[in-house]
Amino acid sequence: MTPELLNLTFAVGSGQRTGTSMNRNNSLFIRPIMAMTLLVLASLAGCASWDAQNKESLLTAAGFRTRTPTTANQQAMFNRMTPYKVERHIRNGKVLYAFADKQNNVVYLGGENEYQKYKQLALQQSIAQDQIEAAQINEETSMYDDFGPYWGPWNIWW
Repeated sequence: MTPELLNLTFAVGSGQRTGTSMNRNNSLFIRPIMAMTLLVLASLAGCASWDAQNKESLLTAAGFRTRTPTTANQQAMFNRMTPYKVERHIRNGKVLYAFADKQNNVVYLGGENEYQKYKQLALQQSIAQDQIEAAQINEETSMYDDFGPYWGPWNIWW
């Protein structure tokens, strides 16, 4: 084979296609997918902050007290705490529960009674949320009959 023919064969067989309409159309699909991915990630971040706020309101309702670290020792203890998690500590022979809100620089403190009340409130809220979800599912399923959506008197399958 001649060198010109080898170059021609390589160029045709390389499979590289640039500037075709197929490559340009792929960008039309990628952009919406990227936008949807970003929206999902943003909503998950919003869920995390809502969860922390919800936990804080449950702790307050259960009787936890809020304290702001003022001394260097308190600030050092605060910095060692896991953020947005209820931790169990024993201090001077007493059980103490603490929740660190790093964003607001606040600690929620409570004893055994407050913690039990917090768990009870969290369980009640979870049960209520499950009941709401079940009611929504029941409502959605009641909107359908054997042939699809129920249209009431406008249903063509009388």
